[in-house]
Amino acid sequence: MMQQTTSSSATPAVGTRFALAGHLGTVRFVGPVEGTRGLWLGVEWDDPARGKHDGVKDNRRYFSCLVPNTGSFIRPTANGIDYGTSFLQALVSKYIELPHGTSVEKVILGSSNGAIEVEAPGLDKVRGKLSNLQRLKIVSLDNHGVATPDPPGEIERVCSGIRGLDLSKSLLSSWDAIAQIVSELPALGNLVLNQNRLSLPSNIPTFRAAFSRIRELQINSTLTTWTDLRRLVGCMPSLTRVESGYNRLHSLSDGPDTTANNAAVSLTLQEINLDGNFLQKWSAVYSALTDFTNLERLVLSDNAIDTIDERTKDSPSLQHLKHLSLMSNGLKVWRDVDRLVAWCPALASLTLAGNPLVEDEGLRSHARQFTIAKIPSLTVFDGAAITAKERIDCELFYLSYITKHGPYDEVSRQEHHPRYKELCTKHAIQDTPHVAPQEKQDTLSNRLFGIIAHRCARPPSTPGAGDMGAHNLRVLPSMTMRTFRMKLAKTFKLTKAEQASVRMWIRMPEGTYTEVDLTDDNHELDWWGLEDGSEIAVVTT
Repeated sequence: MMQQTTSSSATPAVGTRFALAGHLGTVRFVGPVEGTRGLWLGVEWDDPARGKHDGVKDNRRYFSCLVPNTGSFIRPTANGIDYGTSFLQALVSKYIELPHGTSVEKVILGSSNGAIEVEAPGLDKVRGKLSNLQRLKIVSLDNHGVATPDPPGEIERVCSGIRGLDLSKSLLSSWDAIAQIVSELPALGNLVLNQNRLSLPSNIPTFRAAFSRIRELQINSTLTTWTDLRRLVGCMPSLTRVESGYNRLHSLSDGPDTTANNAAVSLTLQEINLDGNFLQKWSAVYSALTDFTNLERLVLSDNAIDTIDERTKDSPSLQHLKHLSLMSNGLKVWRDVDRLVAWCPALASLTLAGNPLVEDEGLRSHARQFTIAKIPSLTVFDGAAITAKERIDCELFYLSYITKHGPYDEVSRQEHHPRYKELCTKHAIQDTPHVAPQEKQDTLSNRLFGIIAHRCARPPSTPGAGDMGAHNLRVLPSMTMRTFRMKLAKTFKLTKAEQASVRMWIRMPEGTYTEVDLTDDNHELDWWGLEDGSEIAVVTT
């Protein structure tokens, strides 16, 4: 049912939206309250901090709230209650400046800080041209008190060219009212309805016809349940992207199966954003999304996922999923990253920033290298592109790390590092049995290891590079590359000019050389894969 604008002197109906002192709310009860005189409105506030209780007074329940303790009682005559206006009234109020009725006006130049005033003729003609609302393409009526549609045909007559519309924080109370507005905007493709409270549509065929052209929908902070979301998007056959963040979702299985309503969406929906909810179980989330067979991008940032379950053979797989954000969840172990490969075989970009896995002091130093090495299809990690050279470097570093730190038996190594054998084959590195190093006392001398540094006339990949001398250096694995460069400069007695132009290559296990990117020289030597017996080539230009 379309909500009618309510005057401040009338008693609103249950379900009416209103604004009071900058706060939005919904009327949940109208009537007397025991022990008091006169009429009261039981209201649920959009902002939980404004609430006083859950609709219960003196052990008697008068109404219920969607979010606990967001209710209170106010008088219908409370000063400042606003029940909103129509769509076109809000549009005209924001986008049209009324004529001033004079041929010449005085205006102050904005760049003069009020010092220069000039006469400007014909501004009313300019206002007249700008008042043509048919020219509007992108419209934002966010927090402008829109409460009702207008008489049938009026919106289309006035502003049918709107392509993007933001009705966030409105006073509209139902999807039926939204549908009446949308049905008169034939060019509309992008609809933003954040921070609203909307009852479900009562006429599905009418709703489906109104939303047949919508491609992008935002319903963040609307308390829309997963079941209701599926019902809604099932009526939008052109929808490619939906945002449903901060809707207090704890799971994606809070209602009966509605697969029949999602046939069209399964073929069109490409992106779902569920950030800022309370989702916990990865496999349950994944299973709930398998109806959306063309899903390419999934945002699960700021949820409560702390484990990636192992995928069983009969578990569903989203074959088209290419982009996944798990930012600011609770992932702690590398096995979770390994398991993502089975769940998302086409994964091209991944965001893990904000997880303990990449933020903890003991893990973050090699988080990027490990993630790139573990997921072969990845081309972007945490927003930064992965070059072909970086992939090779990361995979070789990963292999050297396993060689150094274990595990050393074949079964455990394959269990903890599923790509180990594959990477050995890829980089032509022989997979030989490793022997765990004997435990030593943790003294400074025991932690030192040897690096053979060659001074070369040309890059080592160049024929006749010319070895100009070699030194065996004893260094700590925790030494930064910057400090190591200073040690090389002293060892080879490099001039300041030579120090500024120094380049360095690391000899890989298979005999090839990889150049070190010295623009980022704050990492420690073991981060670069240097260990006892490593060889480097130093060249100055």
